[in-house]
Parts: sequence; C-alpha cells; structure tokens
Amino acid sequence: MTGSTGGVLYVVATPIGNLEDVTQRALRVLREADWIAAEDTRATRKLLTRFGIPSPRILSCFVANEARRAKELAERLTRGETGVLVSEAGTPGISDPGAKIVQAATVAGARVVPVPGASAVTAALSASGFPADRFTFLGFLPSSRRDRAELLDRIDRTLDTMVLYESPRRAARTLADLSGRAPERPCVVFREMTKMHEEAIRGALGDVASRVAASSSRGEYVIVLGPAVAVVVAVDKDDLARAMAEELGRGVSLSEAARDVARHFGVSRSETYRVGLALRGREEERETR
Repeated sequence: MTGSTGGVLYVVATPIGNLEDVTQRALRVLREADWIAAEDTRATRKLLTRFGIPSPRILSCFVANEARRAKELAERLTRGETGVLVSEAGTPGISDPGAKIVQAATVAGARVVPVPGASAVTAALSASGFPADRFTFLGFLPSSRRDRAELLDRIDRTLDTMVLYESPRRAARTLADLSGRAPERPCVVFREMTKMHEEAIRGALGDVASRVAASSSRGEYVIVLGPAVAVVVAVDKDDLARAMAEELGRGVSLSEAARDVARHFGVSRSETYRVGLALRGREEERETR
C-alpha cells in the first residue's frame, strides 16, 4: 500500500425505495464530489434531480466493468480527487458491485469513508421480529443446481436467523425449495420494502411459500428465516461406530468421514469425530500387540 494520496472515496448508501430515506450527510457528499461511480446512472440522476444537486461526472460501474473501472478510479484518487461510490439502491458492496473499487482505492493510498444509510438487510431484520444478535446473510441463491443444493444444505444446518435476497422471477421457487426442507420454520418475506406497495408476509415457511406462489404481485423480495429449532435425535452409538468404520475403511480421511456421517445421522461433527478417534486408537493398539 502506498502512502496517502489525498484522494477520498466515499461509499454512500442510498435509499432502497423511498427517496426520503436519504441522509443529510449523503446529500452533502454527493453535492461536493468530483465524480460519482454509479451502478445505475439513471437511478443516481433521479436521486440528484430530486434534491436539486448539480450532476458531477457520473461514471457507470456495474459487474461487467467493475475491474476495469476500479483501475481508472484509483488513478483519479491518486490525483487527489474526491469520489463517491453508490449502488442502484442501498449500500454498495452488499450483493452489489463495490468491493473491487474499494480494494483498488485502498491499494492506491486513498482514504475510504463509509456514509451509512439504507440497507435491505438491516431494514428487513429490524422489522422481522427475529433475534439479530447473530445472523447469516446469503444474498441471492446461486442458479446452478449443484451450488444451490449445497447452499440449501447449509441453510438446513444453520439454526441462526438468515437473510436472503430474491428476484420476482425466482421468489416462489426459492421459497418452495426452502419450505420443502423445513415447512415449519418461521419466516417473513418482505416485498417492495419502503415503496408504495410494500408488503410483509409472515408465518411458517410452508404457508408463506404457498401465499407467494398464489400471488400475482411483483417486486424485489427479502426473505428472513427465523431461528430453526434444533431437533435432538437419539442415535445408537454402535450405528455411528459402524458407519465411521466403514468410511475410514474406504480410505476416507477422519475429517471427511466425520462430516459425512454427521450429516447422514443428523448429529454434530464433533461427536462423529470423537467416535473416529476412538476407532483409530483401538486400531493402533491392536497393531502394537
């Protein structure tokens, strides 16, 4: 990292729907900037026009051109310019472009300053009623069938509150996938947050999934899953030992065997790992006799 260049990059959160949610500080920073790097230039111009801010140079910055734009913006910052990074809505970098630009600015020695404000994640959590002292944010589920299945497995194993984004086109499918695994898990689905047709659908996942599937409403969705209830299953220790012995006998590592057997029986990995260690200990003892 080089020394300070005198350039400053402000990472500015903008409204996710209702333009009245913009902060006074965000407006001042937008007004004083030399340039604005925007994911959607139309949305940014609309915001500037609404508050009577003369438009500085606006540079488009979206997923496809972020890496190239990051280098250009870093060069501007080394010349001592003041720039602003905004996404189409909400906080940059949260399931939106921004990370590469912040990294490039940091490497160039510029000062990076967050200007906090609207975020769909925190807005949904605050209105969900679920505990948010610890939560997992997953963004959009992947479209690949394999990657999607792996992430759904992860959701099954996570007991904490979870937040997902989903598009209007895929919301019903995603909720169906989730409810098929845990139909009783508490859930709140927010549609079009802060906008005119804002809606919150609350209930068990199975019921919420059915209601969304039957609805013709459109809009962006934020899905909040409440904490899952841990199900304690009585598992025969001999069955665990046999399964671990079989996995280890196939040449699988102890760590992998513990993971796979734990997933199969619905127990903790630490428990199956201890069983595996005991099996290995007995095997080593026999070999030394």
